[in-house]
Amino acid sequence: MKRSFLILLMVLAASILASAQMPMPKPGPELRKLDFFAGNWTCTGDMKPGPMGPGGKMTMSEDSKWMDGGFYVVVNSKYDSANVGGGMGISFIGYDPDEKKYTYDEFNSSGERVHAKGTLDADNWTWTSDMKMGPQTATGRFSEKILSPTSYAFKFEMSADGASWNLVMDGKCTKGK
Repeated sequence: MKRSFLILLMVLAASILASAQMPMPKPGPELRKLDFFAGNWTCTGDMKPGPMGPGGKMTMSEDSKWMDGGFYVVVNSKYDSANVGGGMGISFIGYDPDEKKYTYDEFNSSGERVHAKGTLDADNWTWTSDMKMGPQTATGRFSEKILSPTSYAFKFEMSADGASWNLVMDGKCTKGK
C-alpha cells in the first residue's frame, strides 16, 4: 500500500514538473486573418429551389468574437429561411497547422453539424465539407468573396461527384458598427 502510494506521488510530481516546463502555445500568424470575421454581421440571401426545398429568402445575424487565448473565433448565429424556418447555431473557426488549413465546426438547432476545411486565396475564402443526405454523401462548398472590410458576398454549392456544382444559396453579409 505504501509503495503504490509513493509511486503515485512520484508520477504526479513528474507530471507537474513536465507541465511546468512546457511553454503555453501561442496563436500562429495564420489566425490573424480570421480577424475579418470578428464582429456583428447581418446576412441576406436567396435559397434556390432544389433538394433542400422550394427556395426563398433567408436572413441571418451573427455575433462573432475571439475566444480567450486567440485560437478560435466563436460565432453565435440566428437564422430564418423559407426552407427550414428559424433556428440558431454556434460555430468555431480556427486553423490546423498540421494540415495548413482553416477549420470550421458548426452545431445548430436543426440537429446538424458541419465540419469544413478552408483556404484563403487573396480575398476569397473557400470551405469544403462532406454532407450526408440520407444514404448519399455530397460535397458542400461555401465561398466567401471579401468585398470590403465590412462586407462579403457568399454562395453555397453542392456536388454529388466533386466535378459539377449546383448553386443552393447566395447572398451578402454586412458587418455592423
